[in-house]
Amino acid sequence: MPNPRQTTTLATLGLLAMTAVWGSTFVLIKDVVGRMPVADFLAVRFLIGAGVMLALFARPVWRLGRQQLVRGLLLGALYGVGQLLQTWGLALIAPSVSGFVTGMYVVFTPILAVLLLRRRMPAVTWLAVALSTAGLALLSLNGLSVDLGVWLTLASAVLYALHIVGLGQWSRPGEAFGMSAVQMLAIAAVCLLATAPHGPVWPPDRNAWLAILYMALIAGAGAMLMQTWAQSHLPATRAAIVMTTEPVFAAAFAVLFGSDVLGWRMLAGGALVLAAMYLVELAPRRSDTAAALQAEAVHHEV
Repeated sequence: MPNPRQTTTLATLGLLAMTAVWGSTFVLIKDVVGRMPVADFLAVRFLIGAGVMLALFARPVWRLGRQQLVRGLLLGALYGVGQLLQTWGLALIAPSVSGFVTGMYVVFTPILAVLLLRRRMPAVTWLAVALSTAGLALLSLNGLSVDLGVWLTLASAVLYALHIVGLGQWSRPGEAFGMSAVQMLAIAAVCLLATAPHGPVWPPDRNAWLAILYMALIAGAGAMLMQTWAQSHLPATRAAIVMTTEPVFAAAFAVLFGSDVLGWRMLAGGALVLAAMYLVELAPRRSDTAAALQAEAVHHEV
């Protein structure tokens, strides 16, 4: 069996690969939701992912205790609502902007951890919030207003931060398969409810089906499994810093596929947001915060 250091390295590399996959989906989603309703697209995507995961991991789901089952459903519901808000927002804004605004969950994660776990928030966190706000202004402001798509995406980032905090507290190495499948089931249920009363509309063509299958199996089921397993071996802060690369991948793919043009606002705004993300995770902590993070790391090794 791999030693703890090898496991940590594998978990970090797995999260990095997962984040690159997530970054690749922004352009694909932008194309698909231009041809079918957002809720219907998500319902089909996550129904496929949930069906595959339940077929593969029925036994691990059955072995979950009642408490973990409820926790998995709650985490999945949070993630599902976040997906709806993020995708509705993406239909209204550029993929690069969506990627950077979504990445704000890395700033929200420590803030929510402080509020929910009653830890003191260091001054550096407020500096990070100010930097990220300035970056968002460069990326997103149209005159003196902020697009609705940005607000929707920002709300999704808060829900993703809650998901990261909850998953960091509740995930266990031996339960990654079962917890992932339960979360996918909850996500599918939330998205299916959003298509009521008519039910989901099916993808309109072959290209849309291929994109949805990629996002259901690789960026959906596979990514959820990887995140759940990785966060059972990593503290939430380390997981968050790896996932800060998502907006970078999203912008890179957007420019690569020609859906966005690289400009100074994208570079400057993105740099400020990334600086805020890294600052809030890497800056020196006060001794009490460092002790709390060490305790969290020990918790994940249990």
